[in-house]
Parts: sequence; structure tokens; C-alpha cells
Amino acid sequence: MTTSHWYDPVAGQQIFGAELPSYDTLVSCVRCARCLPVCPTYRETLNEVQSPRGRLALIRAVEDGRIALDASGLEAHLYHCLDCRACNTVCPAGIPIGETILAARAAIAAKRPRPAVQRWLLDFFFAKHARLEAVFGLARLVQALRLDAIARRLPLPPSLRAMLAMLPARMAIPLRPRLSSAPRREAAAGDKAPRVGFFVNCVMNVAYAETSARSLRLLERLDCEVVTPVNLGCCGAPQEDQGSKATARDFARRLIAEFERHGALDVILTDSAGCGTIMKEYGHLLRDDPRWSTRAAQFSAKVRDINEYIVERVKAQPPRGRVHGRVTYHDPCHLVNTQKVKQPPRDILRAIPGLEYVELPDGAWCCGSAGIYNITHPAMADQVLARKLDAIAASGADILVTANPGCMMQIQMGLRARGLPVRVMHIVDVLDIAYQTTGGSRTAPTYGRNS
Repeated sequence: MTTSHWYDPVAGQQIFGAELPSYDTLVSCVRCARCLPVCPTYRETLNEVQSPRGRLALIRAVEDGRIALDASGLEAHLYHCLDCRACNTVCPAGIPIGETILAARAAIAAKRPRPAVQRWLLDFFFAKHARLEAVFGLARLVQALRLDAIARRLPLPPSLRAMLAMLPARMAIPLRPRLSSAPRREAAAGDKAPRVGFFVNCVMNVAYAETSARSLRLLERLDCEVVTPVNLGCCGAPQEDQGSKATARDFARRLIAEFERHGALDVILTDSAGCGTIMKEYGHLLRDDPRWSTRAAQFSAKVRDINEYIVERVKAQPPRGRVHGRVTYHDPCHLVNTQKVKQPPRDILRAIPGLEYVELPDGAWCCGSAGIYNITHPAMADQVLARKLDAIAASGADILVTANPGCMMQIQMGLRARGLPVRVMHIVDVLDIAYQTTGGSRTAPTYGRNS
């Protein structure tokens, strides 16, 4: 394999580092244009440098020494990528385009770190759930005092306005979000129940804690012994996305070690698609660490999204309660494009009595959330979201189901702004209604609404 190197003509030297993208990967791009129609930023701008092949060409130009690492606009073009990985699914050469762009971001960040405030927020507040709980606790106070309504009328920076807009109109953040006291099904002597480790995502923990509690209840109902470590922090996905691979690796090691403390586990689940993706990639992320490579690979081999794990169990133990409504499903990018989990959520929804399932046009089109993209690039995120909202309106659904907290917050915000009476729910929420109303019927879910 060709040795990767970046040459900085300004400094007059080569730049070596562990984060460099593979040159062999870059030269594999034949510029066939298959990636253009599926790229949200290209479709919105029709600008070549906002396309997957355009970004690969920029990275190769740095590798070839034709432009400098700190060339004007290079960093901005790379960070305009949503990392939705749709391009990966259509590339005939099999180029991991999204991963290559992330590697280039990391290479740039190694020479020129991201803004200090951003690094502090991602590296400090996401390191422990308790810190993020404090931030969301402040958000609860802001809403209780109606300060958010006042703030929305002020000339705030776009990123701050985006953060305020994503908060639900009626605060749903629980006072005590952590699931440390949640019930568990302990295996009895001789019980052959699978021993399931459950990862509680940072945002799920503070914004959708009730949903994660329902995930635990569902797993126990499906005869699983559930282990939920509580001394958790971030999985590392936002940090890797923003070029901080060293921090992402640190978070991965902490997470692996915490789950190892709880003994042998048959499977490790999460109800957050973005987290599941990087957790499945820990083996690759830590492949060059002699102390952690084997442990990371073993950990990743056990990771499953909750949809792909429970689908056969739901079919074997279908809910009896009827949930009346017209439902459609939005594919989280990393669940469908990276984890290749497409059919299980649809099969689960079709197994719920009473639901009328309709396919969402362009269901895999990105919603614009993309980690913290809707905060760092709010204008483009809104443009990408608009197409998703058009599709939801066209579907005629009154319930939009998805499987990732970022997507839930982003779509909920857009529906509220348009005044569309569509509820946004995690797939676990709908299943919980069906199982809780055994033999009965529910027509109007009372949570997940936009008002």
C-alpha cells in the first residue's frame, strides 16, 4: 500500500501523522459522478467542491502537494460534509468516502486544532453524563422562566438560535434523567436469557430518558437480562466527526472498560443510531493500539442497534395492543448507510396491530442533524431538512418514527416551525404503547408531540 503523506508547500515539508487518509483510496476515485445525486450538500448548491468527489479531489491535491494544508476554504469544504455516508452506498469503486473525509479533518486538526470553545464543549461536557445533565438542567430552567421565548426574538448568533429552536416547546427533560435506578430483569438459576449490555446515549439520557427506560422495559419483556452501566460518557462520535480522533479513542477506551467491568455479555445494544455506528467501528479506531486492539474488536463484534436485535423477538412475541394511526419511518443516515439496518424497523412497525404503515419518499435522505452539523451549519441544515419535511407532508402520516435522538430533535423542530401536526417518536415508544395496551386500543399517543 502506498505510504500516505501530505506536503505543505508553505512550510516546505511533508506532514506525517496517524490520521492521514490513504493515498491509494484517493486515486481510486474515477470521478464517475454516481455520488452527486445522493449528496445533500451538492444537491443544494450544485457546487463541485461540495460534492463527495470534489472533496476527494481537494484531499488528493493536498497529498500531491498542489495545495497547502491550510489553503483557503479547504477546511470549510471538508466540514460542510454532513457525513451521512450516502456516497459510500453508491460508489462503484467501494471507496469509504465519508471515512476518508473524516481522516482528512483529523489530519488538519492535528496541525490546526478546532476552536477552543468547541473542543471544550465536546471534550469536557460530553465526557460524563452528569455534566451534560447540568447543561440540560440549565435549559429546563431557561424554559421554566420563559427566557427561551425572549431569546428567540433577540439578534443571536445562528448557532445559538439553532440550539434554542431544537428544544421542545414544552420541556420534556426529566428532573432526574439518569437510569441508574431503572428496574432490571436478573437471570434466575438455570435461566438461558441472553445477557444484554445497554448503552445509554448522552442525548437520550437527558432529552429522551423516558424512551431509553422504555427500551429497557422492552428488552426485559422480551426475556433479556439487562445490564446498564451508569458511569458512562460519550461514545466518541461527535469528537471523531469534528477531527478529534485522539479524544474519540480515549472515550472508546473508557466505554469498553466500563462494559468489561460487568462481566461477559452476549450483546451490547443502543437505541441511538449514531452511537451504534462508532461503537461498531471501535475495532478499526483502536486497531493500532497494542493494548486495546483485540479488546476493541471483541467489543465491536457484540454491538447491535436495538432494531436489528429485537426484530425477530418482536415477531415471535408480537404485541397485542392496537395502535391506530398512519405511520412512516425516517432512516437515520448512519443506521441505513453505515450499519445497513434498513428492513428491521419497517418489519417491527408492520408487526404492530392497527398501524397503517406508509413508506416515506426518500426515507434515507438526511434530515440535516448530522451530529452537531445543525449547530455548526444551521443554514445548510435547514435547507437539507426542508426536503425531508416536504416528504413527511406528502406521506400523509400523523406519526413519524425514527431511531436516533439527533434526527428526532431536528425533525421535531422543523415540523413545529411549519405547523405540521405530526408526532415524532422513537420506534421503541410505539412498541411500548402496543405492549402496554395488551388487548386494548390506543389512537392518540400522548408523548412525542410537537406542541
